[in-house]
Amino acid sequence: MKAHFEKYLLEFKLPSGTSRGVLRTKSTYFITVTDGLRSATGEAALFRGLSFDDSVDYEDTLQDVCNRIDDFAANYHEELKAYPSIVFGLDQVFLKLQNQSSFCFENSFTAGEFGIPINGLIWMGDEGFMHNQIAAKLAKGFRCLKLKIGALDFNKEIGLLESLRQKYTSDQLELRVDANGAFSPAEAMNKLERLSSLDIHSIEQPIRAGQFAQMANLCKYSPLDIALDEELIGLNHIEDKRRLLHQIRPAYIILKPALLGGFKSCDEWINLAEQLDIAWWITSALESNIGLEAIAQYTASKHTKMYQGLGTGQLFTNNVSSHLEIINAKLWLPKSVR
Repeated sequence: MKAHFEKYLLEFKLPSGTSRGVLRTKSTYFITVTDGLRSATGEAALFRGLSFDDSVDYEDTLQDVCNRIDDFAANYHEELKAYPSIVFGLDQVFLKLQNQSSFCFENSFTAGEFGIPINGLIWMGDEGFMHNQIAAKLAKGFRCLKLKIGALDFNKEIGLLESLRQKYTSDQLELRVDANGAFSPAEAMNKLERLSSLDIHSIEQPIRAGQFAQMANLCKYSPLDIALDEELIGLNHIEDKRRLLHQIRPAYIILKPALLGGFKSCDEWINLAEQLDIAWWITSALESNIGLEAIAQYTASKHTKMYQGLGTGQLFTNNVSSHLEIINAKLWLPKSVR
């Protein structure tokens, strides 16, 4: 086999705010492998500042993988545990080659017969900006919204959520919030109590990752269900995953294949979580449409009915082309694609 990689810079249509700052561009990497008969491309979706494998030798490692692609093919999940985004890219490549298809997973979604229910993502910004986003999502039929919180004054964020609850009950509109670790352990419980009064479905990562005892305490006593997100990053061995879930016991975990080491690693997380009655959903992490399509195919293979955190890559001005469509707040791949 032969392989090469290409770096690609995605550009946001609008600056996108999180509690970690404002994003304007995001670099990613495309890996193409040819086996003599077919070629396949996958995305090694590195997320600078967040990915476990954000290191100075990242491109050198990618080049080594391409130079020795035959050596890595049989055992890349083990040999590249320290590089979860590269594993994610290779998963896509080898699944496509194995399937002799442009799809990593073939199912009712890729047949155009099933749409994945998704949430509408509301980015941080001033109140007017967030209200405009919310109005646009509701007009498109979304009945689950995920709001990034932690950047504005908390009272203003509560006011925004209250205005939604005055118009829509929890049966009419599911609200999820994502703090991206913005709360301190000392203030977190008080804020969780205030949020719970608004019938919020769940909160992702209320405090920053790595504070296991504090997070376990919050999960035990919080009136609001907690979902772990960044907490999962960097746990690349199954015993570490098992230990975390047993210690913290969250209500949910959020699976991002590009950050967690691909589809096999996500399968491990799902199996461990379900043994403990921990629910889960799958979310993209600002991949291009190459990675996003693969994640959507994987998600559909799980036959879940929960709202998922996927989209069509519309955040970027220069995304690669995609056939994904959002119709009535569901992600579809039209039958004509096949």
